[in-house]
Amino acid sequence: MEQRGVTVWFTGLSGAGKTTISQAVAEELKSRGYRLEILDGDIVRTNLTKGLGFSKEDRDENIRRIGFVSHLLTRNGVIVFVSAISPYREIRDEVRQRIGDFVEVFVNAPLDVCETRDVKGLYKRARAGEIKAFTGISDPYEPPLNPEIECRTDLEELSESVDKVIGALEKMGYLQSPTAVASQ
Repeated sequence: MEQRGVTVWFTGLSGAGKTTISQAVAEELKSRGYRLEILDGDIVRTNLTKGLGFSKEDRDENIRRIGFVSHLLTRNGVIVFVSAISPYREIRDEVRQRIGDFVEVFVNAPLDVCETRDVKGLYKRARAGEIKAFTGISDPYEPPLNPEIECRTDLEELSESVDKVIGALEKMGYLQSPTAVASQ
C-alpha cells in the first residue's frame, strides 16, 4: 500500500488524554498495515531533548526538535503521532509550516477534569508551588484556534475520539477507508 506521510499533532493539557488517544489510533492503523511512529512528549524528553528545562525557550526548542524529527519521517511516507502538551500556539504554527502535511488534534478537557486524572501528582505539586511554570497552573496553555480535529475527552468515550481522528484522516486523504481498501 502506497502511504502518504503526515504528522498528527496531539496537543492539550497534561491529563487531557493525548497519549491515550494517539496510542489507540496507532494500534488501529498498525492493524491496517500502516507504517507509523509515535513521538510521545514524556519519552522524547528523556532522549531527544534531555537536558532542556521548562522555560518558554526550552519548551519551544523541545517542540522544534520534535517537529524536525516529525518532518523527516513525514516526508518519507511515515504517519507520525506526536503527543506533546506544546502549550504555545506560535511554535505549533511554526512546526506546522515546516512540516506541511500536519493535522492538529486539540485534546480538550477542562483543567479540573485533567487534575482528577493526574496519576503522577504533577498538578498537586504545581499547586503546592513545588513545580514552577506548570502548564495550566502557573504557565499558560494557548489552545489551537482552528484545529483540524477536537476531541472533548470529558464528553466523549475513547472510541469516539479514535473514530473522529481516523475519520478525519480518511477524509483528508491520508488514510484509505477500510471499504476503499476492500474494494481494491
